[in-house]
Amino acid sequence: MPLLERFNQLSDRVGSYSPLEVAVELIVIWVVVYVAIRFLRETRGAGAVKGVLMILIVGTLGIRVFGGQGASFQRLSFLYDRVIGFVVLSLVVVFHPEIRRGLRRLGETPIFRLSGLELRPTIDAIVDAASYLSKNSFGALIAVERTTRLGAICESGTRLNAEISARLLQSIFWPNSALHDLGVVVRGTRILAAGVQFPLAEDQAVHDPSLGSRHRAAIGLSLEADCVIIAVSEETGIISVAQAGRLRRRLTADDLRALLFEQLVQAQSVDAQKDAQAAATEEHGDLDEQDGDEQQPDGTEVS
Repeated sequence: MPLLERFNQLSDRVGSYSPLEVAVELIVIWVVVYVAIRFLRETRGAGAVKGVLMILIVGTLGIRVFGGQGASFQRLSFLYDRVIGFVVLSLVVVFHPEIRRGLRRLGETPIFRLSGLELRPTIDAIVDAASYLSKNSFGALIAVERTTRLGAICESGTRLNAEISARLLQSIFWPNSALHDLGVVVRGTRILAAGVQFPLAEDQAVHDPSLGSRHRAAIGLSLEADCVIIAVSEETGIISVAQAGRLRRRLTADDLRALLFEQLVQAQSVDAQKDAQAAATEEHGDLDEQDGDEQQPDGTEVS
């Protein structure tokens, strides 16, 4: 079948579609692609997945346009249809760590959050404790929840559920104490657990080979959960913060306070404003709808 005739058939087929149906399908496809990209965003597999998706899109369009159901390129069409299922299964196998992390984030996202004012004592306690530990070269590892619950990894540690304070954090990370070697998990204004084993980052995620296990654990947890991890080096006393696989080092107390305020208070305020605007828009639409429906039984509008 000539190529020009195939393009004409394709054009006629597209012209016969309902515009509303096409619009709905495009919106659904866009949402699925957007969710998939966010699902794997800031992971090692994100770039590879984007590359594979581009190859699949180009390959599918090429096979469907040039192959189709005609006599041309039948063998390519046959092989492509058989390979596509194998590729999808391979993606699931290769990127199962990223898929697991994404599912964990979806399942552990909290519904209610504390306000920025309530989180200020937490920030003050962490900054004061980190400054003290840094001056004395005492190692520390503190994970503060954002949108992902860390209750699952707390099972490996000792449950505290205690009100956070700088002195309590200093006591936990005091050398030779029973809990100082591992990490602490903070939720809101409370310390959930201490002596918690954080997942270590793989070698590909650590760009500096000189980093020890404490910093590798901070990076590893930041790749699996939306949280802020503060690490204090036992050798140098340097304060570092890991988030989304990125490690910021050599922070002062003021830098740490500003960073925590930005990630725990300001980011939350932005989310709250978006939620409030969405709620106000929805409420305004409901009121307009009610005004339009408010009529007398005889059909006349209420004066």
